[in-house]
Amino acid sequence: MEFECQRDTKIVLKDTSTNCFDNPQTEKPKPDQLFLSDNKKIESLDASNPESASKANGKLGIHFIEPLPNHSRSFTDLPPALVSEILNFLDPKELGIVSCVSTSLYRLAAEHHVWKEFYFERWGHPATAVSLEPGCPNEKSWKELFVEREFRSKTYMGRYSIDTMYGHKEAVRTVFVLVSKKLVFTSGYDQIVRMWDMEEGLSIAYSKPLGCTIRAVAADSRLLIAGGTGGFIHGWKVNDQNPHLFDLGAPQNLDTEFRLWEHVGPITCLALDFTKMYSGSWDMTIRIWDRSSLKCLNVLLHNDWVWSLVPHDTTVGSTAGNCVYIWETNSGCQLAVTSNAHTGNVYSLARSHTGKLLFTGGEDGSIHMFEINRNSKCSVRKTATWVPHSGPVYSLAFEFPWLVSASSDGKISLIDVRELLKTKKNSSSSSSSKNVEAPQRMLHGFKCNLFSVGIGFDRIVCAGEEGVVRIWNFSQALDIEQRVRASRGKRVENKMRRRKIQAETSIRGGQEEQCSVAAKKDQDKNGWHSKRRVSGKLKA
Repeated sequence: MEFECQRDTKIVLKDTSTNCFDNPQTEKPKPDQLFLSDNKKIESLDASNPESASKANGKLGIHFIEPLPNHSRSFTDLPPALVSEILNFLDPKELGIVSCVSTSLYRLAAEHHVWKEFYFERWGHPATAVSLEPGCPNEKSWKELFVEREFRSKTYMGRYSIDTMYGHKEAVRTVFVLVSKKLVFTSGYDQIVRMWDMEEGLSIAYSKPLGCTIRAVAADSRLLIAGGTGGFIHGWKVNDQNPHLFDLGAPQNLDTEFRLWEHVGPITCLALDFTKMYSGSWDMTIRIWDRSSLKCLNVLLHNDWVWSLVPHDTTVGSTAGNCVYIWETNSGCQLAVTSNAHTGNVYSLARSHTGKLLFTGGEDGSIHMFEINRNSKCSVRKTATWVPHSGPVYSLAFEFPWLVSASSDGKISLIDVRELLKTKKNSSSSSSSKNVEAPQRMLHGFKCNLFSVGIGFDRIVCAGEEGVVRIWNFSQALDIEQRVRASRGKRVENKMRRRKIQAETSIRGGQEEQCSVAAKKDQDKNGWHSKRRVSGKLKA
């Protein structure tokens, strides 16, 4: 932080101890004096006279806020820029604790710009409207969006329902979830791309057979592409008149459909960003395409079949054989490579929205988390390992804080990386990579291979060799949990009420018993005296 002072004035600290001995006639300066750099005048700061001190401070260009009488300074008296800089060092939990201290701190913490950074580094750009000013009534602030999304992330530990969607006649090889539009795209051995409504679980449209097995699908709100064993990329451009974006079932239209031929082997993976398309193939290359001109911009050469890729900003991560690569997309340079990342092939990749975390799934059934650091040189360091599956991990999907994996053992694992990231900050790098973590939850229900998985706000979509698409619906998990807790609270309340009634009844019963015993004793005494009187009378 920088504070402005007058340019022609400078505070100079002088050591006067030697001058006092060299020139004893010189008057020894008082500790409350300040020397100006022009040596024209000495200003004396009288501690007993606050007015003179404030005047001197004004001449020096130093301005302080005078405290009120009987008023102590607090954190909120600091300049707003300094307070904002201090709050930048807090995480969301600490910022929430600070907001509970006072109303002024609550206002500062709630309106702080760091909530936007927290949201973007976890989930990227939000799909809903955001208020840029705190006075907007209809739009949500960044803090409200963050709290709502963080609360919603707890749904995957709750109860769920399963929706099964039928339509494919053979195994499904790929699943893609377009979260912003609540759409699901699937394809596989039947060569047909199908579009589903993720919330309703209904089929919306499907394409004609494309002529080969489709192994990869990628989409955003403007473009849908599919690729497979034919080595081509088939794409659909958005139709603004269609509420479901793409005309899959319409007759072929050269204005909205296209096909690209460059690869000489089956296409195994596809991805999109704002300006480029990415395709990986068994011809050991990744091709980078321009979305507007549909021309190949660059080719990234590998040493083995390319299984998966995931772009972020100006870099792209890829897997080929048992190696993990990081590439610069503009220049095509290889930034880093991790050899023998898994025992066997590395089949799947996932990456966080910040691009700093990279997740890999391999043929050995394990999942690794790598941390990517781009300072002067790009470095990749393994920080965590999970072994949730007994078969190859074919697919990974990440939506903070949940990492979801699908395997040939027919199981889905859910891994929460929040606590792991907190503990890794304080642990050493050497010991962190050796520990094997346990997944938070395992989902069962499949008898054979699971080839692909996708994750949304509150749903997990997966498909495999069975040829059906299943949606694990967690949207009612929080409501169900609240109802369960409410019913559990009522049961506990009724139980305590019954215990209280029983205790009161037992107390009353004890009192009545004591009264009956006392009455019986009185009866016995009266009976003895009466018998004695009777016997005396008889004797008389």
